[in-house]
Amino acid sequence: MGLKDFSRLDQAVTDNVSLNDCIESALLIARNTLKYKVEVLKRLEDLPYIRCTASQINQVLLNLFTNAAQAIEDKGYLLIKTWTDEQQVYVSVQDTGKGIAPQHLAKIFDPFFTTKPVGQGTGLGLSISYKIIQQHGGTIRVVSQVGKGTRFVIALPRHAVLAVAA
Repeated sequence: MGLKDFSRLDQAVTDNVSLNDCIESALLIARNTLKYKVEVLKRLEDLPYIRCTASQINQVLLNLFTNAAQAIEDKGYLLIKTWTDEQQVYVSVQDTGKGIAPQHLAKIFDPFFTTKPVGQGTGLGLSISYKIIQQHGGTIRVVSQVGKGTRFVIALPRHAVLAVAA
């Protein structure tokens, strides 16, 4: 999967997709946002293909990577991990940014909720991401500590993949 696939956000094509490839595509798009202040650490396990809409998963990942970069004030880390179990495939996106205040955690997936200054965010990124993950039958959850960072964990079902013609 490359930039060409990433750019087709309007094409909601469900296919057999590598979550690790989605991560690499989103990192490629986010590289200018990340490059001067974020060191990206990846711990990506071998994963089965999952049935999903890659452009939408890319959108979610790009949003998480961009938010992480914006939360890191000087220099910091972005740790991306993937793993699987019998039922689901997981991706964790953890940053060493400023964290999210406890009173805001319950609202971060609400449409138009933002803690960014006026003009710097619409408050739609996490809301859209939440909806996309739900539409894929998955979950997204967040744990955060002010001054230490934030961790998002996405779980997507291991549906039977589409039959691949030989």
